[in-house]
Amino acid sequence: MAEVTKLELRTALGPVYRDVLPNPPRDCTPDEIPVIDLAPMFSKDLSDRKRVAANIKSAATNNGFFYIKNHGIPEETIAQCKQQVLNFMRQPQEKKDLIASRTHSKYFNGYLGNRQSQISRNESVDIRESFSFRYTPELDPDHPMEISEVPEEVRRWIRGEEFVWKGTAHLPDFKKDCLAYWGSCLTLARKLVRMFALSLDLEEDYWDDKVTHPGADGVFNYYPPRSAEEVQSNFVSLGSHTDLQLFTLLWQDSVGGLQILSKEGQWLRAPPIEGTLVVNIGDFMMRLCNDIYKSTVHRVTNESNLERVSMPFFFGLNFNCVEGVVSSCTSESNPAKYQPMSCGDWCQMRFKMEREDFFKSEEAKKTLAPSATVVAM
Repeated sequence: MAEVTKLELRTALGPVYRDVLPNPPRDCTPDEIPVIDLAPMFSKDLSDRKRVAANIKSAATNNGFFYIKNHGIPEETIAQCKQQVLNFMRQPQEKKDLIASRTHSKYFNGYLGNRQSQISRNESVDIRESFSFRYTPELDPDHPMEISEVPEEVRRWIRGEEFVWKGTAHLPDFKKDCLAYWGSCLTLARKLVRMFALSLDLEEDYWDDKVTHPGADGVFNYYPPRSAEEVQSNFVSLGSHTDLQLFTLLWQDSVGGLQILSKEGQWLRAPPIEGTLVVNIGDFMMRLCNDIYKSTVHRVTNESNLERVSMPFFFGLNFNCVEGVVSSCTSESNPAKYQPMSCGDWCQMRFKMEREDFFKSEEAKKTLAPSATVVAM
């Protein structure tokens, strides 16, 4: 009889483990990953906004994932961005390598090729290509400014790099269409973080001055169909992991492939729902609320014979902000579990760990092949 297994996860502070039931993945129920209507979030009536906040709290304390509808991002904006992702990914390899992250970037911007990452030590390399870019104040849709105008304590944490746009300038409207989607996500995230504040019994504007120049990472993922060999060997498209910052907004196409690990240890499929985005809690939010909200393990497996595109947007505080557990999430019987830390330090620790681990793994493979032998004892 199959037994519960242990899944090892990378965190910035070392590995942690989750139990995984031996059952195959199944579709989620509406209670496990609910759909939250954001229309009341745009109301001038505080009671309407608190209703959204209450729904978020319910989902965040359960499995840490929920869908949002009536989010305000036009379908045309999403469709145009998706097409640009395909335009980029369908280029010859040498064109994509013009913005190769490991060649050109100090801050994990740019292109990462297929099988060039392994986010989970327990699983295969990732059958995925990605294009990533990070926040720069000149591109901020809500208050654009030159980087020289940004306070020095924030400026040194700005992680955007211009080479990603120079190396894609030959693609018509690529930058414009990508930034239209990214900017819409940033505007939405700044509204949504106010709902999170209300959900934790904080003032609605609690984080407003801490998301002026935030962690706001755009990542466009391209998942090709797996080969017969990859299917046979149970290769994943993106291995099991948690996200790093406050929360993630995810648009996924109709192909599907996202799975989340429930608190009971059951893999749940989170199928695409037309007109929605998926939201999930990140590690830094879980720290700030003393583990009340759950940063949930998830993975991707493209089991179709089609290309799959997803467009996550990772949102956090200004990277210079040093934050501890918020006061509403502690008491005499439930003291703070975590020391204050900056969101930037938290993210950089894991990014660096993932890159170093991948290179170590690749070097180990070179050492073992082709001369490795099995010795009978």
